[in-house]
Amino acid sequence: MSELSVDHLLGIKYLNPQDIQLIFETADHFKEVINRPIKKVPSLRDITIANLFFENSTRTKLSFELAEKRLSADVINFSSAQSSVKKGETLIDTVNNILSMKVDMVVMRHPNPGAGIFLSKHVKASIVNAGDGAHEHPTQALLDSYSIRERLGDVHGKKVVIVGDILHSRVALSNIFALKLQGAEVMVCGPKTLIPKYIGELGVKVETNLRAALNWCDVANMLRVQNERMDINYFPSTREYTQQFGVDKALLDSLNKEIVIMHPGPINRGVEITSDVADSKQAIILDQVQNGVAIRMAVIYLLASKIKQ
Repeated sequence: MSELSVDHLLGIKYLNPQDIQLIFETADHFKEVINRPIKKVPSLRDITIANLFFENSTRTKLSFELAEKRLSADVINFSSAQSSVKKGETLIDTVNNILSMKVDMVVMRHPNPGAGIFLSKHVKASIVNAGDGAHEHPTQALLDSYSIRERLGDVHGKKVVIVGDILHSRVALSNIFALKLQGAEVMVCGPKTLIPKYIGELGVKVETNLRAALNWCDVANMLRVQNERMDINYFPSTREYTQQFGVDKALLDSLNKEIVIMHPGPINRGVEITSDVADSKQAIILDQVQNGVAIRMAVIYLLASKIKQ
């Protein structure tokens, strides 16, 4: 298969295993490009991409922007904090104004779940979901799986535990979909209050004891506690969360095997993981960042090749 089955990247749940394979093979090629002295390719010289961020994001935005520039696309950046959205302009108005500038692709982060799906039905441009509320964050899940494949050779058959704030996490949901599509076993682990009730329906195991989860897994993906999404207290204190669900080097070293540690960033050092874990050989956190650019280049390139047809 040489092209994606979708015209937009709205969520992992719309992809099939062949799509993921194609994205990974394309990312392999771009990873090699990123490591050359001249890091740009002229692939998308005639494509204009608008980055619409209706929610703050430093890392994802920078990663997408770098990916677009590496592909030689024209880039427009729009951040709602400084925009007329504050004056009550609707999403469709904002986007139509931007599309009137002849934009081919929109990369959008939005606080409302389903914003990208809504947009894809109303505008003529390819939409990439860069995170919609607590719903999905497909490129993060793709770069996470890609990083596992790079470190362990394959995702199929691997045991991956996602630890922490599952309830508010779009990373968790997209990761569950992506890992299951590739034949991995998935477990979630965290305080009962932060594990959604429907999670069992997604075919994942649930564990509230961190040591048991770590002894089971090959890979632990440590999520950040999303205090900004919490309107009530889901656990007594950060200190107690860390005591129960934080990973330090002593805990890692006491396991009966060596596991891989991942984190989507930004890390609350000393909360989910300590600095000596984040900086250890077992952590692939910086690889995830580098792979994020290659994966986003692959997604943009594959979607753009469908626009050009």
